[in-house]
Amino acid sequence: MSWCRRWWLVATGLVLATGAVASDPPLQAVARRIVGGEQGVYAHAEDGRVLAAVAASRPVHPASVSKIATTLALLRDLGPDHRFTTRLAVTGAVHAGRADGDLVILGEGDAFLVAEHAYAMAAALHEAGVRRVGGRLRTDGPLLFDWRPDSDGRHLAAALSGRAGLGPWNRLRAGRPDLASSTLSDVAIVFDGGGAAVAAPRVLVEHRSPTLRQVVKALNGYSNNVFHLLADAIGGPPRVEAVARSTVPASQGGEIRLENGAGAGTTNRLSPRAAVAIVDALAAELARHDLDLTDVLPVSGIDPGTLQERLDDGGLRGAVVGKTGTYGSLGACALAGVVATQRWGRVTFAVLNRDVAVPEARRRQDAFVRALVAEGGIGTLGYEPDSTSPVMLAETRVVR
Repeated sequence: MSWCRRWWLVATGLVLATGAVASDPPLQAVARRIVGGEQGVYAHAEDGRVLAAVAASRPVHPASVSKIATTLALLRDLGPDHRFTTRLAVTGAVHAGRADGDLVILGEGDAFLVAEHAYAMAAALHEAGVRRVGGRLRTDGPLLFDWRPDSDGRHLAAALSGRAGLGPWNRLRAGRPDLASSTLSDVAIVFDGGGAAVAAPRVLVEHRSPTLRQVVKALNGYSNNVFHLLADAIGGPPRVEAVARSTVPASQGGEIRLENGAGAGTTNRLSPRAAVAIVDALAAELARHDLDLTDVLPVSGIDPGTLQERLDDGGLRGAVVGKTGTYGSLGACALAGVVATQRWGRVTFAVLNRDVAVPEARRRQDAFVRALVAEGGIGTLGYEPDSTSPVMLAETRVVR
């Protein structure tokens, strides 16, 4: 037998034994072994070199990894410094601490409006001379409160009246020295429920949300499904899907279906390579504003929420920024983001599991990231967290 023939047989045997070929990406076999040959994996180095691609073009339910696409669309359409404004207006004269007519809430769909902010609004109304409202609370425009629609303002009215609990009040007061000597009853608003609108609304108080960048950072950390309602500010899921599809070649558009901005529902679909493209597009959009993925997505082992207790040991604390996704009843579990390495720079990756029990899926995802840094060496994202509560970054003022 010739030397060439023997070499060919040996090489063929190695290929059959390992399932690998010389042209395989460097982490291909690792991805198959750790995550599974039928599970979705895609990863590329900072220079674009593909490191692993398993079922990379097959779309599956991405669960809350969908929120990365919604984050991208929101930032692209509104900008990272956008603030949602909620205005409080009265429809009658103010005298002796009482506003005639109604209190009208002019809303813009602020998805970060919570009880602490309602108490700040109540304190501002007092500062504007209003302690009682002769009529009732009415709404004009989209209103969300405490992570849910509040179209009639019933829940916000209860909070303005001081009935949202002492916890939010104490948190607000801790960050507001001017309220240190006040009690909740001191700032609560009383609604008499009578009277009627007697004039065009006159704005007394303006509340501005934290910046969009700060809002999505907090919402992504805890994977809050209010993202779906927040997407309405830019046209809802159709706009999110359109922006997401713009990140991939037209031939890959079918690998993206986003009909729920938070990743709920049963119909969302992303392929691993589409998920990676969206992460890269988000990073590029942020870079336009001198920002980083760490400004809008949670960082492993540091930020509160879904990544706080994952990938937080073995040097990985602070080395991974990304988004988790879990939809156990649909067999969907995902992790997508960026890990810092010495060899390949920032590696963008997506692991989209399907029909794997959630604990096992998470184990495989984390094991793949660990294997990746074992090969590439652990780098750093250079992340320095801000200890300020995002709730306290809102602004409430009296309109003079």
